[in-house]
Parts: sequence; structure tokens; C-alpha cells
Amino acid sequence: MKNQVKQGFTKEEELLLQDFSRNVSTKSSALFYGNAFIVSAVPIWLFWRIHMMDIYSSLLLFVVVTSISTYLMALAYRNTKFSLKHKIAVKREEAVTKDVTKKLADDKKMSKKEKDERILWQKNEVADFEATTFSIFYNNALFLAIVIFVSFSILRTFSPTVNYTLSIGATSGLLALTSTGSQ
Repeated sequence: MKNQVKQGFTKEEELLLQDFSRNVSTKSSALFYGNAFIVSAVPIWLFWRIHMMDIYSSLLLFVVVTSISTYLMALAYRNTKFSLKHKIAVKREEAVTKDVTKKLADDKKMSKKEKDERILWQKNEVADFEATTFSIFYNNALFLAIVIFVSFSILRTFSPTVNYTLSIGATSGLLALTSTGSQ
């Protein structure tokens, strides 16, 4: 058996892989789960104050449904971010290239390859930030609008417990499902 030499990826290849990876950083993941928890917990107020659900007797239901909704919303954020990141990177490429080139114009010691790496890195950072921000805003707005619509129109005749479970569960599930497609 011959010894196989493992070849590592170059910096450029790692950046390219990171650019097209579905994985999110720990920071993004924490941001997604934090936002998902908040937006999933907001309807509790709606059902407590408007639909008159008792907060203490429904506590277990609120915890379970909010937990499931938090997971599904974080999944929707991640999927939406992935589908938007490359589109945003393409749209911002010219502006980022111009900006980074302008900043690095005085640095004569830097090679063209290093400048290209910096441009690629900056483009990836800009696209990542914008995709993350838009993904959270877009999914939160849809979630809250759909929950309010479903709760007050389609499921208004159901008991508050069933209304809560179906409106939150179905909406977060729908967003997670639709986020897997291309946008």
C-alpha cells in the first residue's frame, strides 16, 4: 500500500468552497436561532391577550410549539441565505472590486494575486452580511403576516389551542419548506 499524500486546499479554494457552502458560521447560527426564537415567541402574546389563552395552563404547548417553530425558522433563514448569497455577490462584485482596488491602490508591494484574494474575501463578506440580514427580515415578515392572517381568518372558529398549534406550526413549516426551493 502506497502512502497517499493529502493535499490541502489553497486559500482561494477554501474561500470558493466557503462561498458555495450551505454551512453557516457559529455567529450566524446563533443569530438565526436567536431571531427565530424571538419571532416564534411573539405570537404567544397574540394568543394570550387576544385569543384569551391562559399562559400557565398552556405553558407546555407554548414551549413545544415555539421550540419546533424556532428550529424551522432557523432552517428557513439558512436556506434563504444560501439561495441569496451568490446572487448578491454577483450584483455587488463591481462595487466591491472598485472599493477594494481604490483602498489598495497605494500599496505597491501587494501582488495582483493578493489583491484578488482581498477582493474575493470582501465580496464574500458583503454578500454574507446582506444575505443574512435580508433572510431574517424576509422570513420574519412573512411569518408574522401569515400567522396573523391564518389565525384571524382561516382558523378563527377553532379553539385557541388548536388555532395556535396549527397557525404557528403550519406557517413555520411552510416557510422552511418553501425556502428549500430556488428564489
